[in-house]
Amino acid sequence: MLLLWVSVVAASALAAPAPGADGQRRGAIQAWPDAPNVLLVVSDSFDGRLTFYPGSQVVKLPFINFMKAHGTSFLNAYTNSPICCPSRAAMWSGLFTHLTESWNNFKGLDPNYTTWMDVMEKHGYRTQKFGKLDYTSGHHSISNRVEAWTRDVAFLLRQEGRPMVNLAPKKTKVRVMQVDWKNTDRAVNWLRKEVSYDAIKIPKWSPLSEMHPVDYYSSYTKNCTGKFTEKEIKNIRAFYYAMCAETDAMLGEIILALRQLGLLQKTIVIYTSDHGELAMEHRQFYKMSMYEASSHVPLLIMGPGIQANLQVSSVVSLVDIYPTMLDIAGIPLPQNLSGYSLLPSSSEMFKNEQKFKNLHPPWILSEFHGCNVNASTYMLRTNQWKYIAYSDGASVLPQLFDLSSDPDELTNIAAKFPEVTSSLDQKLRSIINYPKVSASVHQYNKEQFIKWKQSIGQNYSNVIANLRWHQDWLKKPKKYENAIDQWLKSHSDAKTI
Repeated sequence: MLLLWVSVVAASALAAPAPGADGQRRGAIQAWPDAPNVLLVVSDSFDGRLTFYPGSQVVKLPFINFMKAHGTSFLNAYTNSPICCPSRAAMWSGLFTHLTESWNNFKGLDPNYTTWMDVMEKHGYRTQKFGKLDYTSGHHSISNRVEAWTRDVAFLLRQEGRPMVNLAPKKTKVRVMQVDWKNTDRAVNWLRKEVSYDAIKIPKWSPLSEMHPVDYYSSYTKNCTGKFTEKEIKNIRAFYYAMCAETDAMLGEIILALRQLGLLQKTIVIYTSDHGELAMEHRQFYKMSMYEASSHVPLLIMGPGIQANLQVSSVVSLVDIYPTMLDIAGIPLPQNLSGYSLLPSSSEMFKNEQKFKNLHPPWILSEFHGCNVNASTYMLRTNQWKYIAYSDGASVLPQLFDLSSDPDELTNIAAKFPEVTSSLDQKLRSIINYPKVSASVHQYNKEQFIKWKQSIGQNYSNVIANLRWHQDWLKKPKKYENAIDQWLKSHSDAKTI
């Protein structure tokens, strides 16, 4: 389900300080003639490739197209962690996931963490947040937490129901759950009106025997290793596209309200998403993957001073939101941020993308440490290459994709291009000591599981058996409990590397 949450930052009459104060990183823009309003709209699970060709041919997105025509769209924008809470933590902090230690959907920012919105408020902006925020610690289900903590355990259990949709509700059936039926009808109507069913692409799958071991683990835990007909896959994807169309309509309500209030020409609007949605690409659904469908997000900016009808091909990511928001407000940028302002590429004052490439690194970093994936995962994305490393860099083979010739990411060419692989790995290690980070996550998972187990007490066996993996667990409960015991007894993984 796509969820829309909105952050609204309204400009006050107070003057913003000039950027470039001592000890602060200088922003791209010195000041707007008048302090603009800023509105950030963020949805859940929106595949960024739908906002440009050829993905834009599948589903009608009129308000996203409106933003493209009247603003700047970033064609290669990525999440810094393809799961809700860690991704949003990166967006609100401006820091990479390993720096905030937002390891999974339960572990995000401290509730008192100073976000870009707090900084803007201190500098005279009146601010408000609406909707699902989900960037602080302490949320999500017990199942989600335990599955993330135990991903290093030597077992393989299905954690989800088999993905399916029912696109044609039977009118003769008694409608007991009226609200659910209403939502179903709305989805079907969106499908019929907004989705070009014939244009929906059936993704190519590698044979199970040829899948990368981490991908196989993800497909199995997501209950996607069985047989699916083309119609099933197409229907799942169609239903997802219909939800994207509905999200576009929600965005449109906000844009129309700004126009009716006479605020559209005074407001910078930014639209993005916390991550994408696989929608059965690579035999998976949900996110939790570095493949394009999961990691590629939409990012569009329009408003006063923003270039219209501009497409930027440089790679950017969600940590860039923090410095961009402060830059718009004319607030000095802290030096410790992982992100960079996007204004040099989108402002009417800067019309040279090459200059932006000199101000923004030619790479982005994304990492994942949560459930449904049995190894910490790290992605380095450059203009041509996508390099994916796992765990300690040695125990699991890396992946390398040339997105210019293989946009569907079907051929791992890491072994074919060892020099490129080595060079990208060295670059990745210069950004993040990923073997050490992986070891820290291993140790964190054990410590958290032990605390949880102790809190359950004598009811442990019953509780753990009835989490989302219960259908598989209950077949051999002692076997799986023993596997966890062996994992807990193994030596500490938190070592200096």
